[in-house]
Amino acid sequence: MTTRSHKDVDGKLEGERQREFMSALLADLRALERMIVEDKFDKGVRRIGAEQEMFLIDEQWRPTRGVLKLLDRLQDSHFTTELGQFQIEANCDPQELSGSGIARMHAQLDDLCDRARVSAGELGMGMVLMGILPTMRKGDLGLDNMVPSARYTQLNKIITNMRGGKFQFSIKGLDELIVDHDSVMLEACNSSFQVHLQVTPAEFPRFYNIAQVLAGPIMSVAANSPIVFGRRLWAETRIALFRQAVDSRNTTHHIRETEARVSFGTRWVKQSVLEIFREDIARFRALVGTDLDENPMALLDRGEIPQLKALRLHNGTIYRWNRACFGITDG
Repeated sequence: MTTRSHKDVDGKLEGERQREFMSALLADLRALERMIVEDKFDKGVRRIGAEQEMFLIDEQWRPTRGVLKLLDRLQDSHFTTELGQFQIEANCDPQELSGSGIARMHAQLDDLCDRARVSAGELGMGMVLMGILPTMRKGDLGLDNMVPSARYTQLNKIITNMRGGKFQFSIKGLDELIVDHDSVMLEACNSSFQVHLQVTPAEFPRFYNIAQVLAGPIMSVAANSPIVFGRRLWAETRIALFRQAVDSRNTTHHIRETEARVSFGTRWVKQSVLEIFREDIARFRALVGTDLDENPMALLDRGEIPQLKALRLHNGTIYRWNRACFGITDG
């Protein structure tokens, strides 16, 4: 779970603050539409990037909380935290998708993983790349093992309140898992490898729809996380676990939000990325706010590129399997 776009999350949106944020969200959407019409995006270059999440383990391959010590030892901005104190994330630099771009990204990822593994070893920890750590126990997923972050704390509090109580998990495979939990921390059972691809607005519908088509076949040959708390569940249990771990719906919300915040989506993109953002704004309530100190239209009038803070923050609380993101390079 991440709201990686903004670290200055400042709490639940209610009353006037909710209305102000919604106004900023719609202003950002109009600004994005104008940027697409005025062709403000990079052209002639395609970049890729990647992030790799990893578990920190002890000698018994049990999760061990040590990410803050490890980050302090690494002193490298390519590494950051995830939800659990037993997880670490490595981020590759963007590479042009031409020539040896993929090979360079692969080499950097290998180097980052090797450095993290060596530094973890110096601190008495191991490091493993795995979808779900089979040795994870429910007791490892208390709030004391959540990374001390205001944005994680706020999101956990807000989603818990929206649900009206405990999180209830029910996953049936070869075995069946039925469990209650008091926080979003079951999402910390998951780790993943995520690839980023930069495309132009005109290309977006085609590439996004291709990514949707390929998701199933790729997952069927490259993903396997069948065990949670000793239960044999789905061949890829991260799907059900993530979907239920950050589901903000209760029975009344199910009427309006037919999709959970974690979803594969509802339809093909026909013309523009705006279709996704409009659907998400209409379907999902904004959860958290931040300082909104820009007028995106005024910035565009001056020839500057706005940050679109509200749109990016809202997008960071909705977890489509293939996620559309707005990024800034030289802007």
